[in-house]
Amino acid sequence: MLLEYLRQSLTLRVLPPSTPSTMSCSSASADCLGWAARDESGVLSPYNFSRRTPGVDDVSIRITHCGVCYADVIWTRNGHGDSKYPLVPGHEIAGIVKEVGSNVHRFKVGDHIGVGTYVNSCRDCEYCNDNEEVYCAKGMTFTFNGVDADGTITKGGYSSYIVVHERYCFSIPDDYPLASAAPLLCAGITVYAPMVRHKMNQHGKSLGVIGLGGLGHMAVKFGKAFGLNVTVFSTSLSKKEEALSILGADRFVISSDQEQMKALTKSLDFIVDTASGDHPFDPYMSLLKIGGVLTLVGFPSEVKFSPASLNTGMRIVSGSITAGTKVTQEMIDFCAARKIYPMIEVIPIEYANEAIERLLKRDVKYRFVIDIEKSLK
Repeated sequence: MLLEYLRQSLTLRVLPPSTPSTMSCSSASADCLGWAARDESGVLSPYNFSRRTPGVDDVSIRITHCGVCYADVIWTRNGHGDSKYPLVPGHEIAGIVKEVGSNVHRFKVGDHIGVGTYVNSCRDCEYCNDNEEVYCAKGMTFTFNGVDADGTITKGGYSSYIVVHERYCFSIPDDYPLASAAPLLCAGITVYAPMVRHKMNQHGKSLGVIGLGGLGHMAVKFGKAFGLNVTVFSTSLSKKEEALSILGADRFVISSDQEQMKALTKSLDFIVDTASGDHPFDPYMSLLKIGGVLTLVGFPSEVKFSPASLNTGMRIVSGSITAGTKVTQEMIDFCAARKIYPMIEVIPIEYANEAIERLLKRDVKYRFVIDIEKSLK
């Protein structure tokens, strides 16, 4: 259902435009440099294009860093059949404010700022009114491959700058590295949001994390920051040392080992499932205590489990994507206060195609971040 929701959201055209400025809504020249895919091969190469002129409610942002997300792979390669080329990916954006509209009060020139997976919503439905814009009833506008306020196709953070309504921008503390901030805007918030929603922040409780990639390693970091006892489940023994010694997990379990799994029956209060590959659910459901919660943030092709796994244990299965503006800002502030940083590999834009190939092979610990400022010329 979540995948279907995501697909449907991409086809919806929302949105109130930014309040018009006295200038034209379109840039006069192609002054934005980016890297774009031109077709389903997904191969990225330099591309010059125009951004809309900032309106009175907009912020113009000089992009310094952009994270590489699996969503970039999906849409550059037309994975859902709706890609609009040329396509500039990237929705984990960090940068510095270079211009603000006359109605903008939250930001000033020089501020550190972030943009995540969406850049507009209807601003009038019950979800927008609750600052849950990601679930906008009329459909949010994605940061790339969506329809922008001026009717053009949105283009993402593999580019030199971006113009966004201030509502969808996030303040990044000056002492938090911008390269580290970028992955928070998708990978970080995707696991943080359901964890706080389901009160997985109760000190002393037990958490299981399925998968140790870009999302999973952040779930471990948040779990430890919340004071939870964290168990990592993986199919790869090679991740054990890092899970325990570097990320600080309390236990590492090979999920295919039936004896290890059985030993943990009814031992976990919560599970965060970050795995997008197909996998069985009943073995994990059996690990939850009575009333335990499993939250799914990955996108396997199907979710299948016995009703008994749910009913006899009074268990809860929940899904989640990213989050609205309120919770996202809360997460950024929490990371800054607790000095929580994603594990990243900083790369130049010229390495983007190779990085995507490595991402497909799961050969990254744990998030690529493009240094836009230094390499995009």
